[in-house]
Amino acid sequence: MPNIKSAKKRVKVNKTKAAANKATKSNLKTMLKKADAACANNAADKAEAIKVAIKKVDQACAKGLMHKNKAARKKSQLAKKLNAAG
Repeated sequence: MPNIKSAKKRVKVNKTKAAANKATKSNLKTMLKKADAACANNAADKAEAIKVAIKKVDQACAKGLMHKNKAARKKSQLAKKLNAAG
């Protein structure tokens, strides 16, 4: 355990930020799975699901949770699945 006041604060802040990052990543994964399922099942709301997933990818990239090239790749893959589904 840290003894210095600033080090104690860093532990608290890091814990809070880690929890927020985990929640954001989890939500992103959920939306990507929903978008994949919507395309696979040819659901009526597949375009909306893809749109939401792309927004979540952009948000994760903006927060630094995902590299910009990975975000671009994910968005491209989602668009490809939407176009292939019709």
